[in-house]
Amino acid sequence: MRFRRDLPALIGLGIIALTLVAAAFAPALSPGDPVKNRLFERLTPPMWAQGGSAHHPLGTDTLGRDVLSRLVHGARVSLLVGLAAVLVAGVVGVGLGLVAGYRGGWADDLLMRVGDVQLAFPVLLLGVAVTAVLGASLTNMILVLGASGWVTYARIARGEALSLKERDFVAAARALGAPAGHVVRRHLLPNVLPPLMVVTTFSVARTIIAEASLSFLGLGLPPPTPSWGAMLDEGRNYITTGWWLALFPGLAILVLVLAINLCGDWLRDALDPRLEKGIG
Repeated sequence: MRFRRDLPALIGLGIIALTLVAAAFAPALSPGDPVKNRLFERLTPPMWAQGGSAHHPLGTDTLGRDVLSRLVHGARVSLLVGLAAVLVAGVVGVGLGLVAGYRGGWADDLLMRVGDVQLAFPVLLLGVAVTAVLGASLTNMILVLGASGWVTYARIARGEALSLKERDFVAAARALGAPAGHVVRRHLLPNVLPPLMVVTTFSVARTIIAEASLSFLGLGLPPPTPSWGAMLDEGRNYITTGWWLALFPGLAILVLVLAINLCGDWLRDALDPRLEKGIG
């Protein structure tokens, strides 16, 4: 009921759903081949502009490729990288954070120091290093963004574990002889998930922006694979003659990230009462 009364969250969810549908059915929804060059149709403006064509609703790029088709297929890259990188960061970070918080001692100190070292490396610098050594690929980009985001999850999970392990229900489980793995999996993990859900939502938005930034710098997927960041890079030199080349991918990134943040704001507000009372 609270979600239904939150208009921004409903709009954000609708935009996310449309983006997911577009990415899932990209071949069927695309008006043309996103990688096929049509040099005789290069720099065709959007259909409502003078010289536009209904066959290319959002125009074509410098090689005659349909912009709408590349936008729809580029959504696949943004969503896949955003979700997969957050999944990698979440699994690694939550696992290490729970172990460090529950065990304490040298394990906790080691995790915090490794996390400090990780935070000293900017994401773009790490992306440049990995791309120079391993080359540009979807897997490498996911690993780079996942490796750069695990520290946030680890710190939150560690802090929650330090608090929860002093609760009575955890002490009772230990008193009954439950092994450490069982306590972490059955008692700590379910109580850590609610605050991490909020962090995950905002992390997806940040990861999409990071992917677009890496692609803009030429560190993303190799051409001609469509990517919103790469489309921005291709269109920045044609702002005056082909304004649509940079406008539409920029709007796509802006709208999707805004939609995810709107849903994240609702989720944070919805979980606030639960987080204040505790769920142990």
